[in-house]
Amino acid sequence: MCTVCGCSKGNVKIEGRAPGGVKFPYRPHHAHSHDHGHSHDHDHDHDHDQHHHAQPVPAATAHAGQEYQPTLSQQAGGAALHYGQGAAHAHAPGLSQARMVKIEQDILSKNDGYAAQNRQWLRDRGIFALNLVSSPGSGKTTLLAETIRQLGSDTLVYVVEGDQQTSNDAERIRAAGAPAIQINTGKGCHLDAHMVGQALEQLNPADDSLLLIENVGNLVCPAAFDLGEAHKVAILSVTEGEDKPLKYPDMFAAADIMLLTKIDLLRHLDFDVDVCIANARRINPKIKVMQLSSKSGDGMDVWVDWLLLEMNDAQLVKQREVARLRQQIAALEQQLQERR
Repeated sequence: MCTVCGCSKGNVKIEGRAPGGVKFPYRPHHAHSHDHGHSHDHDHDHDHDQHHHAQPVPAATAHAGQEYQPTLSQQAGGAALHYGQGAAHAHAPGLSQARMVKIEQDILSKNDGYAAQNRQWLRDRGIFALNLVSSPGSGKTTLLAETIRQLGSDTLVYVVEGDQQTSNDAERIRAAGAPAIQINTGKGCHLDAHMVGQALEQLNPADDSLLLIENVGNLVCPAAFDLGEAHKVAILSVTEGEDKPLKYPDMFAAADIMLLTKIDLLRHLDFDVDVCIANARRINPKIKVMQLSSKSGDGMDVWVDWLLLEMNDAQLVKQREVARLRQQIAALEQQLQERR
């Protein structure tokens, strides 16, 4: 729905940055501000396969100017109205499905351009970045704070916090020992790649570090927006119900990691872990699942070990690229010597 209604437009505030005058360290300074109304050229050949682009409008609806009428299905005990079965898979009063698809394609293509630039900037510096998404109250910030403590001072961790208002979460992260920057999205219900690009300039994470992006608590809209991360991590607490992946399939399809949190509460709940994991894999058969508790510490070692392994891989990618460039420079210098 955010790809159509434009709810992320305006009202964005990033700590330490005055409104307007946005410039990026990794793109030309003539880049213009992101107001959902501009256009720019960008490469779109990055190797991130988690984007959710709108599909072409079927011929039967491409010329339709009328609002989409929901389908009615009979279910046990009553009926259900389905507003997500049109070409746009959503509904907005006053907009046809064709118009909604066009708006979504425009917004996501612009976002993907910024995400590709973010991803390249991070890759060039050996920074491993994660986009953490969940419902409000799943324990994202508590998990991040405990992760920072367990990684210790030998691991450089930086955090981007996304919320509609307040800097409470960023303050908690700083208290845990990591630099953090707060993005307030105002009426917006998700982060986008342009916001994250601005935050990266302000935060300036060191090479070979870990970047954790805590998205706005929402299992719908963040699914569609690539931020330039290496992985989208869906966090699901055991207090939310085993069917959450089935209710919010786009998010669990977009994520390739699922963290099942608050497992210390399982003894108090009627929650079937196996059913929950099976539901997630019905949506995304390749999703990797880790179970942990930030409070008891159970499973935190597996999570931390995985982070360190992935950070090492990101650093190796950077080192290989640096070695390749040095070889090219040496070859060019040799050619220059031979021609003198």
